[in-house]
Amino acid sequence: MVGKPGRGEVFLIDLDPARGGEIRKTRPCLVVSPDELNSHLRTLMVAPMTTGGHSYPFRIPCRFAGKSGHVVADQLRTIDRERLIRRLGSLTPATLERVLQVLQEMFAP
Repeated sequence: MVGKPGRGEVFLIDLDPARGGEIRKTRPCLVVSPDELNSHLRTLMVAPMTTGGHSYPFRIPCRFAGKSGHVVADQLRTIDRERLIRRLGSLTPATLERVLQVLQEMFAP
């Protein structure tokens, strides 16, 4: 099992099994849950990342590991740490800030 993941870090995560329109496969995901939760719970809230797909309002453009893609905020998932494979790095503070703004917009009344 990987150490304590932090908000803004990107991990390779096994998302299978998936159902229907859920993003599947093993792919990079951004940890979006607050560090206060990450340090106490076995679960993490993550947003999958993809290099394909369409640009939608809840998909935040990003560049990671030399590739352009999106953080898919509309596919937010809570996962157990057992799904973590390895740490890949982190997104820029500006990109993380934009992701958190979009999540706030999604859940605001």
